[in-house]
Amino acid sequence: MRIAVIYGGKTGEHEVSQVSASSVARNLDSEKHTVNLISITKEGEWFLQPQSELKRIKEDPKAVLSDGKTDVRIAVIPGGGVKTGFCKVEEGKILPLETDIVFPVLHGTYGEDGLPQGLFEMAELPYCGCDVMSSAVSMDKEKTKQIWQTAGLPIVPFVTIHRRERDDDEAFASIMKKIERDFEWPVFVKPCKAGSSVGAGKASSKEELVAAVDEALLWDDKILVEPFVEAREIECSVTGFRDITSYIPGEIIPSHEFYDYDAKYIDPDGAALRIPADLEDDKIREVRDIAIKAFKALDGCGFSRIDFFQDKKTGAFFLNEINTIPGFTNISMFPKLCEASGLPYGELLEKLMALGIERFKAMRSLKTSRK
Repeated sequence: MRIAVIYGGKTGEHEVSQVSASSVARNLDSEKHTVNLISITKEGEWFLQPQSELKRIKEDPKAVLSDGKTDVRIAVIPGGGVKTGFCKVEEGKILPLETDIVFPVLHGTYGEDGLPQGLFEMAELPYCGCDVMSSAVSMDKEKTKQIWQTAGLPIVPFVTIHRRERDDDEAFASIMKKIERDFEWPVFVKPCKAGSSVGAGKASSKEELVAAVDEALLWDDKILVEPFVEAREIECSVTGFRDITSYIPGEIIPSHEFYDYDAKYIDPDGAALRIPADLEDDKIREVRDIAIKAFKALDGCGFSRIDFFQDKKTGAFFLNEINTIPGFTNISMFPKLCEASGLPYGELLEKLMALGIERFKAMRSLKTSRK
């Protein structure tokens, strides 16, 4: 197959994407496939990387993909003609870059929020992962929680704050009163549409809450405030299109105060990963069952990682969030959980590409006209 691995992007998770994509590129079978690397700069420019970049990544297990500009720009052209899909723009010429499957390794905004997925759909390009709707909804933590709540799945209570409410003194004061009335300190604050704990913070007083709200609003126009739950952090990988599979869950044991951005990606000792999670068999089945229901409730397809809290006092599980393009780094939970369940990294990538093609064919078989 001819695979296009896309990474980088206009996002606060640009560097995380580079690391994840490096692992993906390193583990794709170059003898079996043609792998093209497409980098999106922080300014939103798309460039085709030389094959020497792929060779460099393959030869050095610690190397990270570059997002540098090259002489070959990439355009995405819809329309269904000869020069559609990915096209190389070089020296004034536009030539097709033949692609059988797109593997987007784009975390956060402009990545797993449905925007590139919509572009791929218009250009008739098969791609790995969730479709436009499930990507967009899953990126919004408020909408995700509302759907899960409607489906009868367990969630942590929350309060939403919009930027317009923060700018309205009366409205903001009313929201603060509600938080102080309904929740106990500490509380967590997080942007609705940012991933990897970017912009997230913990507040133990009204003053700290105001500061955390202002920080989170730098990353999104809508944020969530949730009560603190003294909990274990359990994660479960899910794959599938029409038949959904969940994998053995793992546990994140952060050495930081909570599992923040630094603990996830910067500090090599930021967290311990316990795989499998130390849970009784019936609890493991419960997590895997809820993960499948959560994925289906959002019309998920392809793959995702479902994150849970387990209350240390009661043992109850609460859905925290879903990541439709989870980390693929060498320390990331998603591939590690699949591997612990008997699906090695290389085979996992093959499975995800096969699922993307299966969904593409299924959707293209549907009628679009009465004629």
